Amino acid sequence: MIDSSKNSKILVCDDDETLCYLLKEQLLEEGFSVDAVYDGKYAIEAIKAKNYDVLLLDLNMRDVQGEEVLKFVKDAGYELLEVIVLSAQSDIKKAIQCIKNGAYDYITKPYEFEELVITVRRAIEHRDLIVEKNLYKKVAQKNHSEKIIGESKSLQRVLTLANKAAQSDSNVLIEGETGTGKELFAEFIHKQSARKDKPFVVINCASLPDQLIESELFGHEKGAFTDAKSTKQGLVEIAHGGTLFLDEIGELSLTLQPKLLRFLENGEYRRIGGITNLNSNVRVIGATNRNLLEEADVKNFRRDLLFRLNVITLTIPPLRERKEDIIILADFFLSSKSPIRSPKKLSIEAAQILEEYNFTGNVRELEHIIERAIIFAEDDLIKPEDLNLPNTLAYKEGIRLGNVDIPSEILSMEDLERWHIGKVLDANRWDRTVTANQLGISPKTLYTKIKKYELKQD
Repeated sequence: MIDSSKNSKILVCDDDETLCYLLKEQLLEEGFSVDAVYDGKYAIEAIKAKNYDVLLLDLNMRDVQGEEVLKFVKDAGYELLEVIVLSAQSDIKKAIQCIKNGAYDYITKPYEFEELVITVRRAIEHRDLIVEKNLYKKVAQKNHSEKIIGESKSLQRVLTLANKAAQSDSNVLIEGETGTGKELFAEFIHKQSARKDKPFVVINCASLPDQLIESELFGHEKGAFTDAKSTKQGLVEIAHGGTLFLDEIGELSLTLQPKLLRFLENGEYRRIGGITNLNSNVRVIGATNRNLLEEADVKNFRRDLLFRLNVITLTIPPLRERKEDIIILADFFLSSKSPIRSPKKLSIEAAQILEEYNFTGNVRELEHIIERAIIFAEDDLIKPEDLNLPNTLAYKEGIRLGNVDIPSEILSMEDLERWHIGKVLDANRWDRTVTANQLGISPKTLYTKIKKYELKQD
């Protein structure tokens, strides 16, 4: 059984200083990290300044009562802080009302220490369950297993390096083209590490505007901006003790990069609108399909942030460089996506075509091709026409290749870009991920250009 006390932080709040001291010493012996305060107002200040897992809260105190502290915890959005009320026998009605108002449990004084420890451990387990249910602990939401599929030497080499990286606590940068499975490797590292029982939290830096990314990462205080109606915990806080995966980190703006750098250096951060420095212990894994060293040379990415991130660098090989894995992966997707009563198989001709295909969208593109082929196939055997592979656009030294119709009239650069993006989108049946990869731009940039040029799917 996992020791729930490991890395768990407890705040004891009771105006009986002697009781506080004894309780703190006993809990420290059990392996918990413990702070003690002697009034509700100090408890509120401590909660704002530090991440706690459990609050042991006395109801009757001099200035700010326990009920007020509980109300603050719930109103301010500290939903991951479990409150255990310490109640005198005469205050049981109050304690029960506190549970109705969101406290985890109550214990009457005088209490048996063993009973208190059991309750604390259950509260921490309950907190971990909430983390999982709210998807703060990221679990792969795909129809296939978490195992990384492939037998090629290049893939096995990266897996060996990833396993070694997991044994350390250093930050990791995962490089690779879109669709190579960078998130799967990040999760593999997390699950092989000592942090495996803590949250694995994911944020895609290319999918959100700057202010929203900052709010998601570091949280915000109530009233920090118009829609901030309550305090919100950031992902770095939620991921405490675990792993934070920053996908497409190359898309992070220069405004946010210094704040991330500061967090990587000492674990400190501030919520938007906050004045208090908070601290969280997380391992950061970044992923990018860009060459961040080149981005640093042209001042699009901070060099000091890059060096802080790439303590360990893994480069995932594209699928076209490990062709021996194509049919293994295709068979895997077929078995996981085919109807149970009528499983599909590849014909020899279809398998040959897949082995010769370039897969600019990598494993993700192969998965989509197989899923589409299962739908189009009229019987249990997938034929070449069922693959419905997109035509690839190819240009070489200005010469027309394939069956691409290039406009004969002179176009402005903007009109040429509009035409070219539209052609690539149509060729890929409006698969934006594959199209962005072929064009060498991010999905966010492609989305912006689709809106700018008012492109629509026929």
